[in-house]
Amino acid sequence: MDMRPVAALAVIGLASPSAAVAQTPSPLAEWQYSAGITLERMYTPQLPAWRIRVGPGMAFQPLYDGSSRYHVLAGPSIDIRYRNLLFLSTGDGAGVNFLSGRNWHLAFAVTYDLGRRESSDYEHLYGLGNINPAPALKLFGDYVISETFPLDIRADIRRNIGGADGWIGDIGAYLPLPGSSKTFVWFAGPSVTFADSTYMNSWFGVNATQAAHSGYPQYRASAGVKSYGLGISATWLPAKHWIVNSETAIQQLAGSAAHSPITQRATGVVLSVSVDYQF
Repeated sequence: MDMRPVAALAVIGLASPSAAVAQTPSPLAEWQYSAGITLERMYTPQLPAWRIRVGPGMAFQPLYDGSSRYHVLAGPSIDIRYRNLLFLSTGDGAGVNFLSGRNWHLAFAVTYDLGRRESSDYEHLYGLGNINPAPALKLFGDYVISETFPLDIRADIRRNIGGADGWIGDIGAYLPLPGSSKTFVWFAGPSVTFADSTYMNSWFGVNATQAAHSGYPQYRASAGVKSYGLGISATWLPAKHWIVNSETAIQQLAGSAAHSPITQRATGVVLSVSVDYQF
């Protein structure tokens, strides 16, 4: 099936920077942080030098990975891009596209992780201590199969500097969906997240000291698949300069993350929305 008409409509004058959730652990698929960017370059190569979009955003999501409780996280939605080179985004962080072609790119960015505070859920986290907020280094890239089949395959790897520490990465893909137009576009796709044992034990493990204070049994989480997910991103352009982004995703924790005594619910859902003004 030739998907060129759908994809072309999907990227006329827009990409889909995510709302306020940024790289905070969330059920959002990693590709949802900047869906459409590579497709936009393919179908509209004469983009302006500067693209600036700012506005408020909020997300309804679990308190932390594995929590059964939800909260609203509010903050700015920012996406600033200079040519096909520099970017500052609440989704992708601050970085540079250091290698790129018509249908692919590789980028390096600095982003952040808000961590987890014991005080946010004493009932379930007492004695486990905090996972402090920390910056993270991220290497990521996109590859679009072709104009006739615009499946965007995306992969990333991140290294937290402090906080949860350790390595975490994602592989995902998304595709423009039928029904997209010049004023409405939506994408959907799956993702899988991997993490090393250091990261997994920060979030899901219980060491001897934590076991003595919390009452949880000791538990060692192993490296491997952390979760699977499915996301849907939708963007509406109600008027000139205005962009409304909506994100929905479901995440299923897997392996030792799902079986951790800290995990109350292995399935998490996020709903987020932002209203951006494009200069």
